Amino acid sequence: MSFEKILIANRGEIACRVIATAQSLGYRTVAVYSEPDAGARHVQLADEAVCVGPALASASYLNVDALLDACRKTGADAVHPGYGFLSENAGFSKACKDAGITFIGPDEDAIHLMGSKRLSKIAMIEAGVPCIPGYEGEDQSDATLLKEAERIGLPLMIKASAGGGGRGMRVVTDASEIPAQLKSARQEAKSAFGSDELILERAVMQPRHVEIQV
Repeated sequence: MSFEKILIANRGEIACRVIATAQSLGYRTVAVYSEPDAGARHVQLADEAVCVGPALASASYLNVDALLDACRKTGADAVHPGYGFLSENAGFSKACKDAGITFIGPDEDAIHLMGSKRLSKIAMIEAGVPCIPGYEGEDQSDATLLKEAERIGLPLMIKASAGGGGRGMRVVTDASEIPAQLKSARQEAKSAFGSDELILERAVMQPRHVEIQV
């Protein structure tokens, strides 16, 4: 789908970079801002700017209705979410699609899939990608998780299926600690991500981490 004007659903340095690149490619740009950010640099750099709400991010930069309304007001026919905020929100991707606006990023199905460590790992296993041995089943009962933990062995990594940033993750080296760590990881995951779903993996100690951003 072709488009001519991009609304950047972000702020600060992230928005500045997107605006600069978009303008260099010949696209017109629309910045959004919360009331306190009215004088921010990304607002000044864009061709147009729209206030989308008060200081609280949930009422402005995370307000899907306000962002789509800003698209309608300015005639923006594409949205670039930057990173953070709504960039990994499947609902936002779908809302843009439903409104006839190009979402510059993955579609809602891909976001939903990759937002779940459990589902994305299942997809990778089915695709033949080598994965660390573990448990990514739908049965989340304590009895099943404890049985699977025993099968996987120590050291054990407990991971929240949703979210990231290290929250809801526990490394267990003593089998007697598994029940308490499962409970702790569940509680943190539920609080941080709204989901207490877990996966288990054999912990790789002192790994070399190679990450590629696509």
